[in-house]
Amino acid sequence: MEAELQVTFRALSDPTRRAILMHLHQGDMTIGEVTDKFDITRAAIKKHLTILEQGNVISVQVRGRERINHLEPMALQPVSQWINSFSTFWDERLSNLQTVIERNEKNK
Repeated sequence: MEAELQVTFRALSDPTRRAILMHLHQGDMTIGEVTDKFDITRAAIKKHLTILEQGNVISVQVRGRERINHLEPMALQPVSQWINSFSTFWDERLSNLQTVIERNEKNK
């Protein structure tokens, strides 16, 4: 699980890669279509797509000479679960704070 999270977080760590994911959220795209959305080289986009594929957040299907990039949203589920584990921590802290505030209000 930890290794899976590591490669996914690496894939998500770059703002360009996150922007690519937002575009792929709208639908599958070729490398050329992704490149058209950015002001960087095709080679740079290819590197970003490779890292996203290694992180399992996209899959690539080869159709003839084209590589079709597809968002794999379920790959983000472990990241979401990891982040949500902190939600419980904050919920408990906020609940404790509310208890203290209510106690102070009663003692006034």
